[in-house]
Amino acid sequence: MKRFYIIFSFLHFFIVTTVAQVGEYRTDFAIGVNGGYLLSKVGFTPDVPQKMLGGMTGGLTFRYTCERYFKSVCAIVAEVNISQVGWKEKIEDAHNEPVYYVDDPDHPLRYERRMTYLQIPLMARLGWGRERKGFQGFFQIGPQIGIFMSESTDTNIIPGAQTVTPRSSNIVAQETMPVEKKFDYGITGGAGIEFSVPRAGHFLLEGRYYYGLGNIYGNSKSDYFAKSNFGQIVIKMTYLFDIIKTKNDKIK
Repeated sequence: MKRFYIIFSFLHFFIVTTVAQVGEYRTDFAIGVNGGYLLSKVGFTPDVPQKMLGGMTGGLTFRYTCERYFKSVCAIVAEVNISQVGWKEKIEDAHNEPVYYVDDPDHPLRYERRMTYLQIPLMARLGWGRERKGFQGFFQIGPQIGIFMSESTDTNIIPGAQTVTPRSSNIVAQETMPVEKKFDYGITGGAGIEFSVPRAGHFLLEGRYYYGLGNIYGNSKSDYFAKSNFGQIVIKMTYLFDIIKTKNDKIK
């Protein structure tokens, strides 16, 4: 939890510093929706060979813009998302060939675990460019928490069944272990572009990466895995409309 405290301290420092500086103050508040595609895997120790698992993510976005300091537009962004995450195993032999059961040579072995999480990121945002009409580039970073909701498995593996050749990895404990830790936390950050249209709203395209600091399985000396944290790549689009706008004709 010490690492999580550091992340929150960084966010708190950003907010306090922003408020304390002398700039062009804003009281803009916008809400909207977001949706996108997510690629994820789990960093197991000992290692489990994997491919990225694709899933959908989407939810609500809230943004409060508090100041323009020199050329930087400062804001706080929060989201509440439902996301499909997990991992997909690379089941192959030492020569990177598919592995089959002795009595089923037509279907290579497969295994993927899909989990649904409620994810809540809270990010400090810096933007450069137009606020009301035109383009703006932005960067944002902050902590994210996740709450486990459900999981499902897609596999044709039968524990203990004979295969034609040995698998490239003998680490298989995760295939029968349900998620043990229901609370996830980590740090997320990304960059993107925003196009604003007066009276129509704000349209955003963003790429983001999430690094999990928690584990989905126990990591004590008596547990099988020393580490089992998420790594996620997200591409998403967001639409925001203004609820509160600063009255200032000089804002462009």
